[in-house]
Amino acid sequence: MSMTEALQKDGLWQKVRSLLGRHAERRDARRPASSAGARKRHSAARPIEEELQKAWMLAAERNVSLCVVALEIDCFGEYLAAYGRDAAEDCLETLERLIVSLLKREEDTCLRLGQSGFLLVLPDMPMLMGRDLVNKINQAVRREGLVNKESHAGAVTLGAGLAVVNPEPPFAKDVLDTAKMALRKAQRHGLARLEIADMRMGEKRDVAA
Repeated sequence: MSMTEALQKDGLWQKVRSLLGRHAERRDARRPASSAGARKRHSAARPIEEELQKAWMLAAERNVSLCVVALEIDCFGEYLAAYGRDAAEDCLETLERLIVSLLKREEDTCLRLGQSGFLLVLPDMPMLMGRDLVNKINQAVRREGLVNKESHAGAVTLGAGLAVVNPEPPFAKDVLDTAKMALRKAQRHGLARLEIADMRMGEKRDVAA
């Protein structure tokens, strides 16, 4: 092969590599960027206890409070019987998108809790801010207008139990059980209710969301 042929061949491959590079850039540009919301959705990627422990240690290190919120569709058994599993899953996906859109901080996470709800893990969040967040979530759910003919409200609503604690090592997973118990108490009191369990003072409050 002559020097001229070799240079021509090298030039051809440079053009090919350049074209391939531009194609890859255009392909990456068309690919949707990962949003903060996507990073907050750990439904399958991370176990609940692992996420809780991470948030617990973060709050303990900063010497701040941790809010854990258990959310569940009110009258879910009746909803499931009336609409079926596929419709219930569509409803849960819509609710998850709504919830995640309201989580503005990088460390806040939303995880699926069982088959009918969600768990919010909110390190470095005061109790009143946690309460306000639940109110915003319920307002967003009402605006969405998801129908539930089996509910007295005629629409999908969320019951909520909020547990707030000032974490200290070692990790104590009873904060999850406390949030769940608060949720059950809230749902016994009606639709779209919030029960707050203040583990710092041993106090509990029932609040309309």
